[in-house]
Order: sequence, then structure tokens, then C-alpha cells
Amino acid sequence: MLTTDPFDPDINGDKLREECGIFGIWGADTASAVVALGLHALQHRGQEAAGITSWDGHEFHNHRAIGHVAGNFDRDEIIRQLPGHVACGHVRYSTTGGSGLRNVQPLYADLSFGGFAIAHNGNISNAMTLRRDLVRRGSIFQSTSDTETIIHLLATSGYRTLLDRFIDALRKVEGAYALICMTAEGMIACRDPLGIRPLVMGTLGDATIFASETVALDVVGAEFVRAIDPGELVIVNDTGIQSHRPFAPVAPRPCIFEHVYFSRPDSVVDGASVYTVRKQIGVELARENPVAADITIPVPDSGTPAAIGYAQESGIPFELGIIRSHYVGRTFIQPSDKVRHLGVKLKHNANRALIEGKRVVLIDDSIVRGTTSLKIVEMMREAGATEVHFRVASPPTTHSCFYGVDTPERDKLLAAQHDVEGMRQFIEADSLAFVSIDGLYRALGENKRDNIRPQRCDACFTGEYPTPLTDQDAFDNVHQLSLLAERAR
Repeated sequence: MLTTDPFDPDINGDKLREECGIFGIWGADTASAVVALGLHALQHRGQEAAGITSWDGHEFHNHRAIGHVAGNFDRDEIIRQLPGHVACGHVRYSTTGGSGLRNVQPLYADLSFGGFAIAHNGNISNAMTLRRDLVRRGSIFQSTSDTETIIHLLATSGYRTLLDRFIDALRKVEGAYALICMTAEGMIACRDPLGIRPLVMGTLGDATIFASETVALDVVGAEFVRAIDPGELVIVNDTGIQSHRPFAPVAPRPCIFEHVYFSRPDSVVDGASVYTVRKQIGVELARENPVAADITIPVPDSGTPAAIGYAQESGIPFELGIIRSHYVGRTFIQPSDKVRHLGVKLKHNANRALIEGKRVVLIDDSIVRGTTSLKIVEMMREAGATEVHFRVASPPTTHSCFYGVDTPERDKLLAAQHDVEGMRQFIEADSLAFVSIDGLYRALGENKRDNIRPQRCDACFTGEYPTPLTDQDAFDNVHQLSLLAERAR
């Protein structure tokens, strides 16, 4: 899990964060420059570190750095160090493995069949179990990332061909993965059988592109072709494109939170405009949870589309009552509680002239720990709001995610510790309501249940995890035994 930066103006990491974004291209001049541009478009999916690996037909080249794409990959000298017509890149937050350059992707290894680079979006939920077994068999890990487990499974596979080794490795892992891998034989893109994490394919002239979101295709001028299907493995090389489906088909469970928060609003996910879906969530929220108010205010920026939908459906005018600064730094903030809590005001400031004397309804995408929501409610009252009502464009987040999202431990989630009234008291709002799980699915044009099975991964709201959680179950068992031993003393 990500160790939250205590100096982040988003106090205590009070947002869910995606682990990463990935982008790869085969068959383009100065491929690394295209990848850098694509990673800019995916920066929202990971702002801790970035990396690009290229292949020039003879050898692999790699550059990884802590920080944003800008400043690390927008210099000509860096791109010149990454020559070739093939490249892949990665932006990340750390959920498994922690921070540090050794965990920045793409990861690269020289294996018996040649060089191999991998960029991964997701989380392997049995990585620690696999790692222990691999170490016992002699594997030497160079990082603490769950992604490296795939490299060692590939290296130790008993199969002969690269494709068979790769499939053999993937059959052993649990959890969520969208992968872009580079070898001298071709570029491989694949999704886990449930399709939890997104991955799309496009073309730029004669080049083939894979990316986490369609917005990255738009930014580089590429044409969207299609989404990589759940459980599909696509290989592209100089002979063309091949599609393999090595896993038994199962009902897909793509992450529902991509539509709520993770994806950029100008992306299309699962055939649906993210912006349109978020507006419709606001419509459903207004229908389910009306309130008498004077203005509808989004918590920027992620609450804005839902607030537009809420305002249009309710008839309560939409206003920019909170202004967000996009130039907030971190390093100068001093490590004291008093100044740390001022971080919210550095990032968000009330538009006092608009708010004073008004009944306001605030729209946000989610409540995680509740600390930021509390500060924003306080901000509204200090600006003269007579009533502050809070509406949330997702159901209560009651469970942690184990599929590549930085979620606090469950006992840190406000909704896991309180009912809605308890949450309302915590954030000190006059009222609090969430869109229902059925309302969320209606906004997607779907029913909550299809043959008594969820259509998407909504485990953060329901606790219904679509895969085994081998490592977490082992941790819970050890923790339970420890508690029993403590009580026995």
C-alpha cells in the first residue's frame, strides 16, 4: 500500500488513487517521444514516478525517474537516450512494493530468451505467496514490486516458447492486471480474465498503440480501434497482430470506479463516455436524494460532472463555489498539524461572495477517510453558508481494494466505521446522502444484478471480491492468531 505523503494538501490521502497508467507503441519513428506524450495524458493515474523502455532492434534502453513525466521526459537529451521504433512507459503510484527507484516501471530483465520489459496496471493479490515460493527455489528479486513476480514466473517456467511461458506465468497469478510487455519477438498486451483494469488498442499511421485510456490515444493523434478483451493476449510485431485467448471465458468484472473517479472525463471506458456517465450519476443522485438548497457546488475537480447532472435534474443552479489551485507544492509545507490542515485551503478556497447567505449542496465523487470532507464543510460555513448539504456520487466506500488502488486499511475507511448518520456527524454537514449501488448501475445503463452476479467489480462498495485474496487471507489469519495469543496471555 502507498504510504501517504503527510505533506500532501489532500490531507491524509483522503482520495482513492489508481496505481498506474501504461502506454506502448510498436512501429513508430522515435517511439519514446510518442510514449512520453501518451504518459502525459495518463499522469492522473500516477504521479509518483514514471519510466520508459525502448528497443532499437538490437538492444533495450531504459530511463526511470521519480516525479512527473514533465521535467523527466520532456527533454531532447532523454528521448535521444531511448532510440528505436518500439517503446512502452508507465506512470505510477505505489500500492504494492512501496516507493523508490527500484520499483519504478517498466521493469526490465535479461532472460534466457532475451530482454524482457513489463509495465503493469493492477495488483497481483497472491504476489507474496508466489514470491516466497520463488525465493525458496532460488529466485533473486531486485525490487519489492508485485510485478516482478511475473518476470520470475516467466524465467522459471518449464515451457519452451515465449508465448507458452507467458501464459504459464499468468495462469499462476491472481488479481488484476493490464500488461504491456516488450521483447525482441514483439510487444504483448493483455488483460486479466475478468478485465478488472482497462486497456485499449489504437493505431497511429502504421504503428500500433496500447494504452490504459482512450484519452492517451486522442492526445497523440491516434485512432481508437477497440478495447483489449478480458482474458485476451495480443501480440504485435513486424509480421502483424495476433490475438490469443488462453483462459476459460468468465463473466467480466471491470472496475466500476473507473467511471466514478479514476479515468479522465474525456475518456471512453467500456464503450461509454466517462463524462456522460458521471453527469448521469449526478442525475440519479438528485432523484434519490433531493434537498432544498440555493446553489449546487462541485468539490473540484472530480465532483464537477456529477454536480452538473445534479443541478440540471434538481433545478438548483450550478456554481463554482470552490476554486481549486493547480499550483500547490508540497515540499515547503511544514510538518505540523496546524499547518498541515491548512493544506486543504491551499488546494481549495471558498468563493465567499457566491456562498454567503446561501444554502449549498456540495457534490463530491466519494468519501474515504472523511477528513477532507470535514474541512470543506467547515470552509463553507466560514464563508457564510447558512446550510451545508453533502451529496456523494458513489455509494459508501466500505471495503479496501486489492486490485491496484491505493485504499486505506478498512478500519481507516469512514463508511466501514459509521452508518450514514455517523458519517454526517463526523463531517458536520446538515445532511449527507450517497447514490445507491442501483443508482450507480442505472447511470451506466445497467442493472445491478445479471443472473445474480455483479456485472462489474464493485467490491469497494459491496465487499464482493471477484477473485481470491490469497495474501490478504494469509495476513488476516496471522493477525487473528496474534490477537488470540495476546488474549491468552
